[in-house]
Formats: sequence, C-alpha cells, structure tokens
Amino acid sequence: MLENDLFNNVIQDFDTGYWELRTNPDREIWSAKFYETLGYKKEELQSTIDTFFETLLHPEDLELFRDNFLNYRQNSINFKQHIKIFDQTGNYKLFRCSTIDNLPVNIKSSTKILFFFEIKLESSNEMIKDNFYYRETAQMTQTGSWYVDFHEKKSYWDFETRRILEYPDDYVPSLKDSALYYSEDCQQQAADCFFNCAMAGVPFDTQIKMKTANKRIFWVRAIGKPVYNEKKEIIGIRGVFQDIDDNKRKELRLKKSMDIITSQNSRLFNFAHIVSHNLRSHTSNLSMILEFMDDIDNPEEKLDFLLQIGQISKSLNMTIEHLNDIVAINTNKHQEKKEVKFKDTLKLVTHGIGQMISLSKTEINTDFTAFDTIEYIPAYLESILLNLITNAIKYKHEERDPVINIKTYIEENKKYLYIKDNGMGIDMKLFKDKIFGMYKTFHFNEDAVGIGLFLTKNQVESLDGKITVESKVDVGTTFIIEF
Repeated sequence: MLENDLFNNVIQDFDTGYWELRTNPDREIWSAKFYETLGYKKEELQSTIDTFFETLLHPEDLELFRDNFLNYRQNSINFKQHIKIFDQTGNYKLFRCSTIDNLPVNIKSSTKILFFFEIKLESSNEMIKDNFYYRETAQMTQTGSWYVDFHEKKSYWDFETRRILEYPDDYVPSLKDSALYYSEDCQQQAADCFFNCAMAGVPFDTQIKMKTANKRIFWVRAIGKPVYNEKKEIIGIRGVFQDIDDNKRKELRLKKSMDIITSQNSRLFNFAHIVSHNLRSHTSNLSMILEFMDDIDNPEEKLDFLLQIGQISKSLNMTIEHLNDIVAINTNKHQEKKEVKFKDTLKLVTHGIGQMISLSKTEINTDFTAFDTIEYIPAYLESILLNLITNAIKYKHEERDPVINIKTYIEENKKYLYIKDNGMGIDMKLFKDKIFGMYKTFHFNEDAVGIGLFLTKNQVESLDGKITVESKVDVGTTFIIEF
C-alpha cells in the first residue's frame, strides 16, 4: 500500500488516474479518477490487464505497452510511454503512462503503481510534431532503435540506427548477420546478452563495441528488453543503442593515463627504495669494515677485510649501474625514433647470444607478416628482445628444449608483439603483482638478478606502450607488448 503523504499531493497537483498492481493480476485496482477521465463507471469495466488490452488500448500501442508493462511487473523495469485509450464517447484520448520512478517526487510504495496523465491535444498537428521531435531527439542524442521478431525471424531498424551503422536507407538487417554488427572481441558479449534476454527474459544495459558497414569500430550503450505476447511468451527483443564513442575513449585514455601514473609511482618507489636501502647497506658495510681495520695490526686479517671491501665495491658499482640504467631510460626516451625491422633486430640479438641458444638447443619461430617494422628506439627493441629471449632460455623446463614463438599482430588498429615460451612458467597467484618489480626473482637460478623485466617494462612504458604477461607453471610464459 501507499506509505507516503506525498501521494495525495501528487493526485491533487496532477489530477491524474493510476493503477495499483497487485500480486494477483485479477485484483488490480484502477483509481476512481482513471474511470472518471475515460467516462466509465467501475461496474462497466473489470480492472484487469486483459480488459485493458482487449477493450481500451489502441492497437498501435499494444505491443510496446505490453512489453513495458510486463517488464515493469516482472522485472521492475521502469518506463514512460505515450498511449491512446478508448473512452466512453467512442474516441481515443492520449495519455502519458509513467511509473513511480519517472515522477518528479519520491513516492514510497510496497506495490507497483502506474500513473496515467491525460495529454490534451490542441490540434491534429500535435502528433506530427511529436514524430518530428522524436526524430530530432534521436539524431541529437545519436540513439537508434531496433526490434528482433523471433516468429518472423526478422530484424527491424529505425532511420537513426541505419545512419549510425552507416548502412543505406534501403538496407534490410538480417538475424544471420547479427554478429557482423559487433567487433570481434565483443561478439560473445552480445550473444550472451541476447540469449539471456530471449530465454530468461533478463533485460540488459551494457557498453559494447559495434562495427559499421565501413568497418569502423565504436562504443555504444546498448539497452534491450524482452517482447511478450498475450500469453506472456517472449516473442522478440526490443531495444535502443546510443553512440558513446567519444566519451568512452576519453574514459579509456584517462584510465590509461592513471595506469601510467601508477606505474611511474611504482618505479619511483623502487628507485627510492634502492637508493635509501641498497646504497645505504653498501656504505654502512664499508664504514664498518674500515672501522674494524683501524683496530687490526695483523696484515693477513687486513687482507681479508680488503677482499671484503672489493666485494662490497663490486656490489655497490652494480647497484649504481642499475640505477643509471633506470635514469637513462627516462633520458633516452626523447631520442629520435627510427624505423626498425624486427627481423634485423632479432638477428642482432641471436648473434650476440648464439652460443647460449646453441647449447640450450633453443628453437625460435617468428612471424612478422602482420607488420615487420616499427618506429622505435633501436636500442630499446634490442634490449626488450634480449631480456625476454634470455629469460626464456634461463628458465627453460628441465624436461624439454626451449621453444620461443615471436610474432606481430594488429587488433583494433593497435600493434602488438607476442613472445611465448614453453619454459618453467611463473605462479601468477603468488607473483602476479611482483613480476616487473626490481630485484624480484621467481626461481632459484644462481645468476638471477631480477633487473631484466623491470628494465623491459620501463623501456616499453617510457614510449607510451604497455606490457602484459600470462603464465602457467610447467606450461610456459607469454609476454604481449602493445606499442
């Protein structure tokens, strides 16, 4: 029942009729004002939806209203719709039917309520104006409408849908071609939405990428809901979609910028940690040994300390070199890019580690047919390939020879480099967030330092790229670089 005093104010302010929808459809309540507006007495009409469909509602509005009504009753999907209702004088009156959610005030109710606001037309041109405004609104908001009829096995598009999807006005959409209207990576998402809507009556409201007749990929907000017949069976899907490409791409660019900033902050944290911890550790050890040496007269003992100083000096020098490499990345990123051939760079790398490849019996397969050159800093591409290939060999599976597959591919106008091995793999549950960290190692190789992947990630991201990793223990690891 109604639980808000605002309801009485709504009735007084809008002077409108309404329905209260009960759990039992045969016990719905039509208000006295609803009967009065149409000129009927309560005993002349049963307050059931079947009576409304068969006696009062204009046939043109039947399908859409039935869909909206059943979705509101069964799925609580709010709606607003113009409908024509047959009155006692034998004429149709125009109403705006609205659920509570579309009212300008907040009415609390434990039952679902429909309001019927009468619209008094001043002339016959009002309906023509409505159609004009609909078309203008659709164009200004870039919103297209569509309908799929399961019985006829046909699809229907309005004028704006054809315009947005860049199809001619006489184009006839086809159900069998429906997958072609979506980008490859979103076809499964579209199929899932339609299947759940068609089979279970689940409405959808999602963001998805569509594809025009001219192969242009763009983002839309797609909304759909089931269409019911008199027997409450789903006989189709009706929906709209809105072109949101500009806003969506701005959102994705913003997210990418945030990811880059987060990554840069992480690198700065690593840098600060090395400076404050590693360097301090080396210098503290040096100071301590020098203090000990001042108190020792035995030459042999002093010689031992000198050897230790040599080791510390070597470690200190290595740490400084690593820090210099990091600084150099951000300095060198402004170097002039050149057109680099993957084949030539790979040849240079494999010649440099030829003995390592030969001794490990490594097989390297390449496919650069998608694109064989890239505008890049040559030294960076060489370093990236060197790090990923040597890692694949170092961490090879003990029961098989290393096989490394390297290929380029293009997806949605973006260029990617794919490097996959069949090595030991990495436990992603344990190390997913640490793979590109400095001095992070995931196996027990004695020569593992944990600097290669850190530098690789820095080099890729310094040129506004992105590197991701997929790995499975005992299966292998795949690195994907987005240029």
